[in-house]
Amino acid sequence: MASQWQNFLCNLGEWHGSFTPITSDGTLRESTPSVLTLKSEDNDELVRFGLRRWPAGQAMAPGGGPAVGAGEPSYAMEQDYRSLGRQVVFFDSGAFNKGSLQVAPKTVFGGEFGFIGLNRRHRLVQLYSEAGTFDQLVLIREFRAGSGAQECAPTSADQLLGTWAGVTATISADWPTPDMADCRLELGSAELACLRLLPDGGFCRLPERVSHREAFVLEGGWLPAPGRMERLVRRYDASGAWLSASHEVMARG
Repeated sequence: MASQWQNFLCNLGEWHGSFTPITSDGTLRESTPSVLTLKSEDNDELVRFGLRRWPAGQAMAPGGGPAVGAGEPSYAMEQDYRSLGRQVVFFDSGAFNKGSLQVAPKTVFGGEFGFIGLNRRHRLVQLYSEAGTFDQLVLIREFRAGSGAQECAPTSADQLLGTWAGVTATISADWPTPDMADCRLELGSAELACLRLLPDGGFCRLPERVSHREAFVLEGGWLPAPGRMERLVRRYDASGAWLSASHEVMARG
C-alpha cells in the first residue's frame, strides 16, 4: 500500500485554475486566476510548491489560469516539503483532506477537500468564523497545463439521486494506514435538502456551526464523470478534536 508521501506525489505537475469565493448564502463571487506548481527533486524526497494568483475579475485562459498578457500576479508564494503534517491525509488516488486538528474558541476553523483525476483537480475549502459560525466556501477548479481537460457540469439533483456503492478508505488521527471497507449511500430528496450543490460537479454538506462541545462532520464531494462519485468526510469528536477522514469512491447502482 502506498505511503502518504507517495500519494502526495500524485499531485505533481503544473495546474492552471481559479479560486472562487462562495458566500454563506450561496452567492459566487468573482474568480481569481491561479497557477499552482508541485515539482519533485532529490529523488522525490523534496517537493517544491508554488502558487501565483491574479486579481479578481482578471480574464481567464481557455484551459484555466490567467489569459495571455495578464501581467504580474498579485500574490505569490513558495514552500518546500520534505514531510507532511498531521493536519493533512492523502489517499491512493492523490485525493486529500486537510483541516484544523482542534476546534478552539475565538479561532478561525476550516477544512479542505481535494479531488484529483482525468487531468483535473477539484478542491473545496470550508471556512468558519472565530465564533464558530459558517463563513464561506472557496471553490478551486484546476486543470493540468496543456491537457485540454474540461470543467464538469454544475451538480444537479438528478445526478445525485439514487443508490451509490463502492469502497471507502478511512485514516484515523492516531494511525495513518487506511482501513478499507465497502460502502453504500442512498440519496433521496430528504438527503439532498442537506447538501449544497456547486459548479464543476461539486457538492458539500456542512454544519452551520462548529463547536468544541459537540461532535460534527464535514463533507465534500465531486462527480468527475457520469455515474461516478467521490466523497471526502472529516469527523470531529465531542471535544472538537479531529477523529478521522474517509475517501469514498462509488458508482451509481
